[in-house]
Amino acid sequence: MRTVSGWLTAHRRAHDTRPHQRAATTWVQAVVVLRWLKDGTDVRALARDSGVWQATAYRYLHEALKVIAQRSPDIADVLNRLRRRGEPFVCLDGTLVRTDRVAARTQAGNHLWYSGKHKAFGGNVQLLTDHTGFPVRTAPVEPGSTHFRHRRPQPCPAGAVPGGVAGAAHTGGQGLHRGRHRHQGPGQEPLPRSRHPVARAS
Repeated sequence: MRTVSGWLTAHRRAHDTRPHQRAATTWVQAVVVLRWLKDGTDVRALARDSGVWQATAYRYLHEALKVIAQRSPDIADVLNRLRRRGEPFVCLDGTLVRTDRVAARTQAGNHLWYSGKHKAFGGNVQLLTDHTGFPVRTAPVEPGSTHFRHRRPQPCPAGAVPGGVAGAAHTGGQGLHRGRHRHQGPGQEPLPRSRHPVARAS
């Protein structure tokens, strides 16, 4: 709580002309965003409990999410930190975070945010974890129609961790797991088969 509140305080001092005239303190704003992230608390309840208008609660929430996202370390820093603490290997996995229907379309006319694999609208999120499965970094969200091999590359330093990257869904991997969903949506290509279960980061 103190960490997020401190980030928000620094953000207000840098961007607000009158930071002390906000409807609520940075501590209250930190409570709003952390309750939403941890429990998925409805914004109406957050506004009521914080003593602010619902529109203000939405604005505070999105502002705080951006501030937190800006503090995210890049992948090289994360892997170097894991290597220094002796992490044997890291895992890369992804999931589709489902959303409401999105109108945006690709140049071919297909729904940009529709996943043929999952038969649903959403965003592809790639997650890097340590060997215990604890998340250490989340990549920027990609449209649901984006395949792993078409994502924006994120360089993986050579020899980042002793055991490499498990999961092969990464730059420098040995291919991608095709999975059990073999039928893709219109205009989408099948995923390549994996040639090896573990991609070495060296």
